Amino acid sequence: MALEHLLEVGEGIPAPEKVRRAANLQDIRAEHARSLADPHKFWGEVAKGFRWSQPWSRVLEWRVPDHQWFIGAKTNITENALDRHADGPRRNHLAFICMDEDGTERSITYGELRDLVSRLASGLRSLGVGVGDRVIIYMPLTLEGIASMLAVARLGAIHSVVYAGLGVGALKDRILDAGAKVIIAGDIGFRRGKPVELQGIVDEALPGLDVVKHVVWFQRRKGGGRPLKKNEVDFRALVERSKPDVAPVQVDSEHPLFILYTSGSTGKPKGVVHVHGGFMVGTAYHLRTFYDLKDDDIFWCTSDIGWVVGHSYIVYAPLVEGITTVVREGAIDFPDPGIAWKVVEKHKVNVIFTAPTALRMFMKFGSELPAKADLSSLRLIAVAGEPLNPEACRWAFEHLVDNGKRGFIADNWWQTELGGPALGTPLCIPARPGAVGLALPGVDAVVVDTDGKEVPKGQGGVLALRRPFPHMMRTVWGDHERWRQYWDEIPGQVYAAGDVASWDKDGYFTVLGRSDDVLNVAGHRIGTADVESALVSHPAIAEAAVIGIPDPVKGEGIKAFCILRAGRKATPELEAELVKHVRHELGPIATPSSIVVVDKLPKTRSGKIVRRLLRAQELGKDAGDLSTLEE
Repeated sequence: MALEHLLEVGEGIPAPEKVRRAANLQDIRAEHARSLADPHKFWGEVAKGFRWSQPWSRVLEWRVPDHQWFIGAKTNITENALDRHADGPRRNHLAFICMDEDGTERSITYGELRDLVSRLASGLRSLGVGVGDRVIIYMPLTLEGIASMLAVARLGAIHSVVYAGLGVGALKDRILDAGAKVIIAGDIGFRRGKPVELQGIVDEALPGLDVVKHVVWFQRRKGGGRPLKKNEVDFRALVERSKPDVAPVQVDSEHPLFILYTSGSTGKPKGVVHVHGGFMVGTAYHLRTFYDLKDDDIFWCTSDIGWVVGHSYIVYAPLVEGITTVVREGAIDFPDPGIAWKVVEKHKVNVIFTAPTALRMFMKFGSELPAKADLSSLRLIAVAGEPLNPEACRWAFEHLVDNGKRGFIADNWWQTELGGPALGTPLCIPARPGAVGLALPGVDAVVVDTDGKEVPKGQGGVLALRRPFPHMMRTVWGDHERWRQYWDEIPGQVYAAGDVASWDKDGYFTVLGRSDDVLNVAGHRIGTADVESALVSHPAIAEAAVIGIPDPVKGEGIKAFCILRAGRKATPELEAELVKHVRHELGPIATPSSIVVVDKLPKTRSGKIVRRLLRAQELGKDAGDLSTLEE
């Protein structure tokens, strides 16, 4: 049964001429064609811009599902992220501007960061950490958390960052699956002005885990923290007593850099593995071409190091490219809803990478807050994580980049498994609200039916990729068969992304939601994004989630959960108005049977709406593993 795309994509909104003419990528279609015609030449040319202690013999070897890049080459991503800058003219260039919720700031240059990372690597080496060892990092979004990732990578060890605040079970499962030798953990984090307890979670997870030999504590609690136990080490003391004498250990291009656990649609965590060489080349390429970073830009990625976006675009790619990045621990709307725009004004931020849920939150608070700040430095806001509603996109164009006269809103789509953007709207083409954009260089994307056949343009189906690229995952840690399943789900040897999408005659893709969230109403298959975007296009609604519920006539009816914009109130008249609005936007088949106004929606820690929890609550069923939900 075909998937229907009901919501019309908006008219194109081009980038301002001055911004477009200065973009690092001028012709996406030509670049894309060149990347697919000869990926060996294309990615080989990109890779030449980095330091390698030993060159590659071949750029690519690929036999589904396995792919290897820069065969035989040796490098270490931290040499490219730190040493080539610290030993050159960017030694005194700022690497990070780190901020706390209370406004406390500290900055660090590339030279200082290299020194810190080298000292920490020396300390970890003294604890027995070496090439191939796994280290769990359970740290808040701090400079020390970032340095921990880099120090582990510098030794050729493999880090696995667990989002600070995930529960005991989630942490324990990841320690065991990775076989972690050392844990680097914070005792507390801070969010909305309050401490978030971490130490107790670690202490409860560790008993019986003989694989863990040492715990390194980054202690911030007032009073200096609790006394250390046997085989526990203080982070600051470890750094202070160690020398900055660790050079980046040269490893094979395909040597694992990190394991990052993602639950996926099944709820069972899987350890996604990314490697030094390909991850470095691919993420840095897209930082320059898609996110359009210039050498002297100030970049702010509002994610966390616990997610792949934080790995790719807080830590590694910006450092590899020598960029200054703003890092801010805590909630993006605390201590006040306008704090984001005060940060942009104070630090003259040029490019922001954030999530659709953040844009919808900004829209909920209204246009007065960004209007009070000087946002003249801001030329690009990139958004990824889940479908970006057309209304939120238009609102951002109008109120954050001066109706598109000063800057641009760039939607993009990718996953933990992909490491970097795969679909998106670079500055050189118009944004079409509702569509995520074109396949980016190196990406061979297609929309297919369940038999693996391409669906006609304008029709929906399964979003799939027909070939790998350098920054794509290599395997699932300890379970390579699970990686193979990505390529076996749909006939034709394609990577099935788990999302449903449509595409148009111009090559623009629209992501319609997760395949397991598709609505089946009276013989019509509808993506959740269409109905949710129709609701958000109403001036009273800031955010919405829809689910299918049993219906004796239609098979499934649609129930909507909506968050109101500031100043609006829930009334029976509003519910009737919303039903009428969706019917007008999408037609009678997508009309909600029921609409409920709520204060918040269940989300993962990274901000994605968890519709299966809403569905389970509605049907009185178990929702499965919800360890990654916000409390």
